[in-house]
Amino acid sequence: MNPILDELKVFTGNGHPVLAQSVCDYLEIPMGQAEVFKFANDNTFVRIHENIRQRDVFIIQPTCYPVNDNLMELLIMIDACKRASAGRITAVVPYYGYGRTDKKDQPRVPITARLVADLLTAAGADRLLTVDLHAGQIQGFFNIPVDELTVLPIMGDYFAAKEIQDLVVVAVDIGISKKARDMALRLGAPLAIIEKRRVGNDDESETMNVIGDVEGKVALTFDDEIDTGGTVVNAAKALSERGVKEVFCCVTHPVLSRNASQLMATSNFTEVVVSDTIPMSPEKQNGKFTVLSVAPLLGEAIYRIHKGQSVGDLFK
Repeated sequence: MNPILDELKVFTGNGHPVLAQSVCDYLEIPMGQAEVFKFANDNTFVRIHENIRQRDVFIIQPTCYPVNDNLMELLIMIDACKRASAGRITAVVPYYGYGRTDKKDQPRVPITARLVADLLTAAGADRLLTVDLHAGQIQGFFNIPVDELTVLPIMGDYFAAKEIQDLVVVAVDIGISKKARDMALRLGAPLAIIEKRRVGNDDESETMNVIGDVEGKVALTFDDEIDTGGTVVNAAKALSERGVKEVFCCVTHPVLSRNASQLMATSNFTEVVVSDTIPMSPEKQNGKFTVLSVAPLLGEAIYRIHKGQSVGDLFK
């Protein structure tokens, strides 16, 4: 064990143990020992198997599918650590489930992203560490410190190394345009935006218009997550219809619900680059997917939080 980190403990539930182990490997510390399982009556049970009194505890758990199970595991693990007298508890949530329900866009609907924030705080979390929230205002739902990391530098370096000529970065909707602009600046490429209109609550969307000059260029579509795949596939079709030579896809969170993986496999994307904030089962992976690890990013952020150093300096 690294003697500098002897007061640091990292635990994980069943959400993404592979990522958690990779973070521990980066930090050169062993994984914290805990058991997390369900009884026959579907109740979740957690037990921490080592002394964490006054330790700096980090619990790595994306709230991806099965969302409610992973969320309850995280809440119960936080409570277990709190009752075991942990000195500080940081919830490391690489993918923040319910992040798309961040406002009231219809009558009589909840703001579930705020509810999840309240649940994490009430459970005993002292801090949140997350990656590429769906909406930046979610940080304001918390009364505890929030560190939001981004995969922009990782993705940017990957595509910069390709030295693609005539590249244009395309935001797949107006909401992600700021981050897409940052990616465009990093790659020295122009920005285009796809205007789309969401239809109802059935995860379907209709692509409406491409704003910007894309004809004859190589397009890099940019978004924070692939859910059903409809948005990015419709974006690729719209770009092809407007004379784009080739289309790449760049997304942080590979949610890939329903038949999204098959949809991406048959799309006209040359390559789909995602991060490992969410585990991808072998059946969801195909030849078009490239997975970049966020373990070094999370590990470095955890180290800096533990040592009281700036997390923001990571992105300067």
